[in-house]
Amino acid sequence: MKSYYDIVGDGGSDILGQVAAQQERVARSLSGVRTLLAVGSGKGGVGKSTLTMQLACALRELGNAVSILDADLNGPSQARLGALQDRMLIPGENGAPVPMTQTGIGVVSMGSLVPEPRSVEFESVSSGESHTWRATREFSLLRELLACMNWGKLDYLLVDLPPGAERIVQYAELLGPAAAFVLVTVPSDLATGVVARSVDALQKTPNRILGYVENMDGYYCSDCGQLKPLFPAGSQVKLDLPCLGSVPFDPELAALCDRGGSRSEVPAGVSWQPMRRIAEEVHRRVAERVPVPEEKT
Repeated sequence: MKSYYDIVGDGGSDILGQVAAQQERVARSLSGVRTLLAVGSGKGGVGKSTLTMQLACALRELGNAVSILDADLNGPSQARLGALQDRMLIPGENGAPVPMTQTGIGVVSMGSLVPEPRSVEFESVSSGESHTWRATREFSLLRELLACMNWGKLDYLLVDLPPGAERIVQYAELLGPAAAFVLVTVPSDLATGVVARSVDALQKTPNRILGYVENMDGYYCSDCGQLKPLFPAGSQVKLDLPCLGSVPFDPELAALCDRGGSRSEVPAGVSWQPMRRIAEEVHRRVAERVPVPEEKT
């Protein structure tokens, strides 16, 4: 049996040419996107998808045009968060229009294409060997989503990444060196230790890490109106990154998310004001690196 090392060049498939052509399409599609911002963690269960949507809403309230690409193909959440579970992607002359939430956030998610509770399946050319092809198919599909959508003019395209500290470099390569990252953790050594692995991996890439958000920093008790501890105090694992802010767990926000609502609908909410401050800090840090266009004379 021949191995990949026995194949001369690309075996006649012109795979390199196909990839180059797709990359050109991605570049054209994203030409109107000012900032590509990936929200990741490495650790699952830290509330990253919810935080991504709330960050998008807060950036939108600051006057920015914002869309979200849900890169978690196997566990898509953004369609439900945006109440867009039944919105199909319809091809157009300049790409498929991006479905919009009621608050003006664009959302592209497999959750709109594959109804709950069906899983996202990738066919394999060899029975019992789906693991061999799955990662390739996933990243090819993500590139296609980046390329085929009509993203238009955006200040921010947020990319909601799936868990997996070992894969975060792959997403950095997919999105390109200009993509910035925000990482999400919770105040526990277990979660922060995994996020630290993502930090170490990303520091070997040219991508910029803006900082991290500490999610679920206490929870809001509606009975007494106070914030109470959710995790043991005094985490021993530290991240060598700026902390962009902390957000408490809010049961009302969880209920809103299940039905596709946004905390921006209730501006006095306990988690919304911290989220707004985080959005302001993200916007400030992004602006530090964005060149100011020269005025035409």
